[in-house]
Amino acid sequence: MDALSDVLRVVRMTGGVFLDARFCAPWSIAGRVEPADFKPFLANPKDVIGFHYVVDGRLLARVEDGPRIDLKKGEIILLPRNATHTLASGAEIAPEPASEIVLPPHGAGIHEVRYGGDGEETHIVCGYLGSDGADTPLASALPPMLTLNIAETPGGAWIEQSFAFAARQLANHEAGAASIIARLSELMFVEAVRRFIERLPDDETGWLAGLRDPAVGRALALMHTEPNRPWTADDLAREAGLSRSAFAERFTALIGQPPMRYLTNWRMQVASRKLRDGEPISRIAFDVGYESEAAFSRAFRRERGLPPATWRQQAAAE
Repeated sequence: MDALSDVLRVVRMTGGVFLDARFCAPWSIAGRVEPADFKPFLANPKDVIGFHYVVDGRLLARVEDGPRIDLKKGEIILLPRNATHTLASGAEIAPEPASEIVLPPHGAGIHEVRYGGDGEETHIVCGYLGSDGADTPLASALPPMLTLNIAETPGGAWIEQSFAFAARQLANHEAGAASIIARLSELMFVEAVRRFIERLPDDETGWLAGLRDPAVGRALALMHTEPNRPWTADDLAREAGLSRSAFAERFTALIGQPPMRYLTNWRMQVASRKLRDGEPISRIAFDVGYESEAAFSRAFRRERGLPPATWRQQAAAE
């Protein structure tokens, strides 16, 4: 079982493109992906990851006060937490707010921007990956910025050519070009996450390190994809191919909490999302592994401090 793939299957990322931009040096903009950018494509996302693909030229990218990263043609930047970030042609240029430069298009379609001075041109395509699936620890476990050189990925030459081809079609307003880039960006996000996990130090702990571990990763995948199963510690250990004590020790060392405590927390996260979405409490109880609404209500109150119905009313008011 590929634990990362199983967790991403729960997340159900959907890609989209909202901006085709050509910036000429000197230029610098700061902003983040806003709900209005993708509302026509994804009505109510739970998580949003912005991305920028460099079609041609180069740029400097920086997330908040972090280090500047030099990106060139064929590279993509992904922002797992959708943090405010700066894109620029140089380091000492005061950024302009993206909201003043990237204006909504007339009618349907994507934004088109031509901005800057009369120097070197950089062509970028900007988009998002949105999820309306269950919340997972994935985005919070990743750094605020991931970069990937597409040419260095498996099949990189073909993917880079496909990106470039779709970008040219996008500039010519060809039908389907935005969808091609969106699907490719979904693949690139998976590849970027996979490479980040592979580069983690051997002694790293945390959710991503657990995902990399064969036994713990399998247990995480099972808990995330089947939270309604009546899991026990023995069941999870058996699926992981370890004794109960060895599994519990390894899981706790990597994740920071025992497996059944993690499962309860995960079930409450799923239940909270479903409560916000207005689903019936009786259905939620079954979906997160409780045999009755009463048992679920007791567990939810113990974990969240309020009965499910009261919690939902409070969440709606907030």
